[in-house]
Amino acid sequence: MSAILIRNVLLDGKKTDVLIENNRFTRIAPGIDREDARQIDGSGKAIVPPFYNTHTHAAMTLLRGYADDMELFTWLNDYIWPVEAKLTGDDIYVGTRLAALEMIRSGTVFFSDMYWHQLDGARAVEEMGLRAAFGLLYITGTDGEVLERNRQTNAKLLEWNGGDTGRIQIVYGPHAVYTVSEPVLRQIAEDAERSGRMVQIHVSETSREVRECEEAHGMSPVAWLDSTGLLGPKTVLAHAVHLSDADIDLIRERGCWISHCPCSNFKLASGQFRYHRAVEIGGCRFTIGTDGSSSNNNLSMLEEMKFAALSAKDEAGDPTVARDCDVFRAATRSGAEAFGIDAGVIEAGKLADAVLVDLNHPLMVPNYSLTANLVYAADSSVVDTVICDGKILMEHRKIDGEAEIIADARRVAARIRTF
Repeated sequence: MSAILIRNVLLDGKKTDVLIENNRFTRIAPGIDREDARQIDGSGKAIVPPFYNTHTHAAMTLLRGYADDMELFTWLNDYIWPVEAKLTGDDIYVGTRLAALEMIRSGTVFFSDMYWHQLDGARAVEEMGLRAAFGLLYITGTDGEVLERNRQTNAKLLEWNGGDTGRIQIVYGPHAVYTVSEPVLRQIAEDAERSGRMVQIHVSETSREVRECEEAHGMSPVAWLDSTGLLGPKTVLAHAVHLSDADIDLIRERGCWISHCPCSNFKLASGQFRYHRAVEIGGCRFTIGTDGSSSNNNLSMLEEMKFAALSAKDEAGDPTVARDCDVFRAATRSGAEAFGIDAGVIEAGKLADAVLVDLNHPLMVPNYSLTANLVYAADSSVVDTVICDGKILMEHRKIDGEAEIIADARRVAARIRTF
């Protein structure tokens, strides 16, 4: 039995030892004696749950800075989709490894991905030791049929069936109401109900999307998705910026999850998520995502938490909205819960996902409130050690193979420049 013993680490304000056996926390108490375990000195560090990024496009790390300062539909139609059409499976593998490296460095152990060549992305995740959910991608053409490119990669992903690590799950990933035809949305809803798989979809990201959906269907994107059967407790709605009160009530009633991506929303000037009305008054279930590196431009959930808290306070005109503890929970425990991962909390019996935070880092001093420091002050440099599924992915900020990952990404980026 493999074991890790973290000694003298701060947990909920008290020093303790944390024992990990195989892939779960098995004992948390002072003075644990386990000589055969891998020893980690937790002195001067705190152990906290890691981050679960509920919406991103990981391999877009390759397009960081490629097309900035544009309106969403211009950005997508004229720049992003044309270059993505030329990306190969190897490109996606390289870009996903770069994303995994960045995520590990900033304390993230899971991401929900919607992108091309999913098997190549999954291969990168398996090698890097993270958890992930890969979407069966659906975009339809002018004939209303799913693109052949999607059909082929979806079939391969289903045949692979998540591998044997237990860290990767397959979900449905229809892109959006404006890129997927009604019959396909209805078919996905039926398949999801039968299979029990989750669904992730962009929804109400821009005012234009809402206006065009209302013109086409006489209802909002949220109501339209509900009419197709796609709303439910296993549905993650990415962005959800432009929500009416009726939309919010419907999302709560159906038990959907919202993945709030504030940095991307701000950069694309998509608008501000109605946090106070949707979450604190409306009771909607709330998580946090980064979106892709071409519209953010990083994958730091630490930064995303701060933007989520500050944007909510500004939108509501109330500094008591979006408390640090609520935002931190959304980025950690709620993200794990949304995707059915038995983790997101440091507790005996839970899957052993954890971050050790350097309490001697200037951004963590003084330590009146660890949660407040993490939400409002921290950046990725405070993350010392990352553990996922009982395996050490980074220790003392060292990750095996980092130089190779960066060199490969630069090689692919040089080719992208020629497109």
